[in-house]
Amino acid sequence: MLVKDFSFELPEDLIAQVPPATRGTCRLLVMDRKTGEYMDSTMDHFVDFLDPDSIVVVNNTRVRKARVFGLSENGGKVEFLFTQDNGDGTYTAMTTKSRRQKVGKKFDFCDLSGNHYCNGEIASETSDELKVVRFDRPIDEDFFQKCGHVPLPPYIKREDDFQDEKRYQTVYATESGSVAAPTAGLHFTPEILDSIRAKGIQIIEITLHVGMGTFLPMRTQNLEDHHMHFESYHISAEAADAINAAKRAGKKLVATGTTSVRTLESAWDPQLGGVRSGYGKTNLFITPGFQFHEVDQLLTNFHTPESTLLVLVSAFAGREHILAAYNHAVQERYHFFSYGDATFLK
Repeated sequence: MLVKDFSFELPEDLIAQVPPATRGTCRLLVMDRKTGEYMDSTMDHFVDFLDPDSIVVVNNTRVRKARVFGLSENGGKVEFLFTQDNGDGTYTAMTTKSRRQKVGKKFDFCDLSGNHYCNGEIASETSDELKVVRFDRPIDEDFFQKCGHVPLPPYIKREDDFQDEKRYQTVYATESGSVAAPTAGLHFTPEILDSIRAKGIQIIEITLHVGMGTFLPMRTQNLEDHHMHFESYHISAEAADAINAAKRAGKKLVATGTTSVRTLESAWDPQLGGVRSGYGKTNLFITPGFQFHEVDQLLTNFHTPESTLLVLVSAFAGREHILAAYNHAVQERYHFFSYGDATFLK
């Protein structure tokens, strides 16, 4: 299939630039993925669309303040988006003006008050022009908390502010390591989660750390020529046991976001007949024709044209159904992308 087959017209003013005034109050487009029929609702009614005989899986990754500015030796300001801890004292990063950031170039990293924190040097670069940065001191979460900014997606045309530290984070985020939020989970409030549990539905946490692939467009003409970047995930033994027991009992699995989908389907083991526990890495690219083994229903946001995420939801619910629903959303002036409204594909 062609990448352009997953395009649609989206007015720029429908791209949400700020979160809703109150978390959990967004609009919700509910669609039957088999028939393509849809209806308009709101997120506070999400629980009403859940089958009591189901489970909900969420991604508990926490967004790291991974966007950090460095000053070069000639005083130039360069933006780094640190995407991966390499485990050897170095981090991989995307940078502005990438071709100018040569191996051996040194940078001064300061905290948000302008005080020196550490020095870094570009030690190497990868085949796709990512930079590997080595620091003159051990780097941990303190560095990102003191020096970093919330890594808002590029389609949000403003600088991050204080509200983003809470609102670009799910209420159950605990495992730091993502450079972007698992945005479907941003709609949940403690009250909505409690209403789900009150219906007898178990909420199970897994982890996938969202990597740089979320920012990268498909630059190929054909879907099969696009390659995803690897992202790290973890499913605890308790979570795997609960998921597998629920599936064996015939319960529907409701995935919260495309990150949960990719984690669950990557961890599916045909010999086990369920998901494996443990740590793993995945570059799974879900395209039309993919056989879903774990996920039965999906809560997700509205995704960008010609994106891997739009391809995934098209694989799950049918390209024609998705594009028809998206056209309806445009006509009804739903808000799109990270801080926008949600869809429930059931």
